[in-house]
Amino acid sequence: MASPEIKAGAVGLPRAAVTAGVREVLDAYRRRLLAGEIKAYRTLAMSELTPLVVAAAKRFLRPAARRVINATGIIIHTNLGRAPLAVEAAAVAADIATAYSNLEYDLAKGERGGRTGAVESLLVELSGAEAALAVNNNAAALLLVLAALSKGREVVVSRGELIEIGGSFRLPEIMAAAGCVMREVGTTNKTHLKDYESAIGKKTALLLKAHTSNYRVIGFTAGVSLAELATLGKIKKKAVVEDLGSGNLIDLPGLNEPTVRASVDAGADLVTFSGDKLLGGPQCGLIVGRAALVAKLRTHPIYRAVRLDKMNLAALEATLRLYLFDDPLEKVPILALLNRKPAELKARAQKLAAATSVGDTGVAVVQTQARVGGGSLPGETLMSYGLRLVSPNISADGLATRLRQGETPIIGRIENDGVILDMIAVDDNDIETMAEAIERVLNSRTF
Repeated sequence: MASPEIKAGAVGLPRAAVTAGVREVLDAYRRRLLAGEIKAYRTLAMSELTPLVVAAAKRFLRPAARRVINATGIIIHTNLGRAPLAVEAAAVAADIATAYSNLEYDLAKGERGGRTGAVESLLVELSGAEAALAVNNNAAALLLVLAALSKGREVVVSRGELIEIGGSFRLPEIMAAAGCVMREVGTTNKTHLKDYESAIGKKTALLLKAHTSNYRVIGFTAGVSLAELATLGKIKKKAVVEDLGSGNLIDLPGLNEPTVRASVDAGADLVTFSGDKLLGGPQCGLIVGRAALVAKLRTHPIYRAVRLDKMNLAALEATLRLYLFDDPLEKVPILALLNRKPAELKARAQKLAAATSVGDTGVAVVQTQARVGGGSLPGETLMSYGLRLVSPNISADGLATRLRQGETPIIGRIENDGVILDMIAVDDNDIETMAEAIERVLNSRTF
């Protein structure tokens, strides 16, 4: 720390970061010695250590959450933050985050007010439901519904709809956490209306339908439509709840994904769905449906534990306003990406290839198959274009790793011993950054 080389190289860096950098570099050398990677003990020159220490110190100062370029070909990528926010939504959230706000203050009356009124009104208008509620994710929305309406009682659900979402989070486990009893009906591939009807008894609290948004069962199958189940629920005086999953608010051109309004019109008493997938907003779970049932959810103790914070509420309201007062296919980023044409994507791939100078190393424009992702439209693909990168000196895994470890990480996918950089979720503003990264990686000789 006292050496002239370290002092000169670390000008402007906090002492704590430089100290951490020194420790990381020395620990790395110790590990290499113990592993036999360094064959003989030798004096380490400060000129050798200094750039390593400075680089390590800068890594400590870099936030863990970083912007990445999504070249995977999966538009709603759960591991990459799902849906990017609209510029308008991000601006409102930033404005609210850096100041005081009227989160729970009625400006007209000058007294305490509710925090979610604006969002709920917009959801009611967009869905056609009587009432709405927003919580911090769709798992929380379903947990709240089950705990408030069916604790200690039975919930009837088809075996073919016992879904598992990301992180091995399963519907049966949510039911157990909510304190209700799961009553399975039908089989994995076939469930009939009579199965539900015969399962309904005095202990039945509600009938649950889960949209199989992240898988599809094909072949010898049969299911019960939401409309049929809702009719049965009315006859038997049992609430019908649908977990719609991804949460689509409008008819998407060329894609067959159910809308929230269609579920409300089909007679569902409550519908739960995500706000950060096809809807294109911040992370949240949304509930729409009958006012009397929503009122029960609002007064349940779990609601306070899962309610939305001021930044996500602001971003959600701004996103919903784009659906009502603007063109969502243009202004909501996730919908704009879904609406991209193959010719546009091919031109973007060609532009990137032209900006890349890598000699004889393999860079080729290729047609690809992209996916919506985020538990939406399983089995459906979108025609796209991208670059295929190969190198005689570096493995495909090595190329992918180096692209991930750049200043702006680029996340692609490995396919047929090459790295595919799919353009469907890549912005034009990222072309220069990607071209520089490709040159840096492919001009390397070894890995």
